[in-house]
Amino acid sequence: MVGVVACGSVSSIKALWETRIRRVKEDQEEEKKRRTSPGSAAGRVSVGAWENRAILARLKEKLKTEDGRLILCIEQEEWKTLPGCLVQFSQVQEWQIHRTGLQKIPSFISSFQSLLVLDLSRNGVSEIPKQIGKLTRLKELLLSYNRLQVVPEELGHCESLERLELAMNRDLSELPDQFKNLHKLQHLDLSMNDFTSMPGCVVDLPALEWLDMGGNRLQHLPDDIHRMEKLHTLWLQRNQLEKLPDNISRMASLDTLVLSSNRLRDIPPLMEGMCNLRFVNFRDNPLTLEVTLPVGKTKAEDAEEEEEDDREMFGREFMQMYIQEARKRAYAILNVHCSN
Repeated sequence: MVGVVACGSVSSIKALWETRIRRVKEDQEEEKKRRTSPGSAAGRVSVGAWENRAILARLKEKLKTEDGRLILCIEQEEWKTLPGCLVQFSQVQEWQIHRTGLQKIPSFISSFQSLLVLDLSRNGVSEIPKQIGKLTRLKELLLSYNRLQVVPEELGHCESLERLELAMNRDLSELPDQFKNLHKLQHLDLSMNDFTSMPGCVVDLPALEWLDMGGNRLQHLPDDIHRMEKLHTLWLQRNQLEKLPDNISRMASLDTLVLSSNRLRDIPPLMEGMCNLRFVNFRDNPLTLEVTLPVGKTKAEDAEEEEEDDREMFGREFMQMYIQEARKRAYAILNVHCSN
């Protein structure tokens, strides 16, 4: 009897555990079905929709209107990516997103057909998407102080672009040939990058008026630089230029030329006839001749205009005197040879 009782006890325990295991499996199956059921998916969608509404509400706080223009303005907040739900504000005409750590311009940027200004300066953007070419109304694209290495050829389709700033991207060293299709571009900032020469497509820009290529590694300027007929301001400071092409004297519209901190040893004599050149700076170049401006004012006047005199020391008046002095020395050398 004892053995029968023991055997019966073991059978009862076994049956109990089998029942428990079966119930656990059934519960797991029910949970699995619940997760994959349409009602559950709807639940997840509703959660996603709620999140989108929260993001949209947050973005809506960043909208403002100035001069009748709807602007999205985000400053010094962490927005490394922009949510897809932003397309619901496709009527926005200007983006001002600064110091947010933004790493990528979203491909849905093409949905913003009304966009006139795209200002993403001082972020971490490393790429301009090809979809940028669909923004045919875009007038200003500001991407200075980012991490760009390449400019896509599709940018040449932005036919309304008037202002483009790509300063301080450091590794940027060339532009696509399609860039010359920007027939309305007037203002171009390529300073503090890695260009070793002025791209030919820049010379081809028919409407360009203002160009900054300071802080690059330019070693020479194109001989046909005079084709930039409307250019009035040219910044070339802190490069590696050793000489200037003679045709620079044929830039009739040029009134501001900054050449400080290069490797220039001479000033082309033809520049003497550049009557429209209002401001020029040759400071910190290893020029061959030493020229000192004559004292034309009293000490009191000099004290009052110290800053202007300091600027002019290597400015337009200095340039004229340098060319005249170089011509005198050339004539003197020629006379010595003729005498001999």
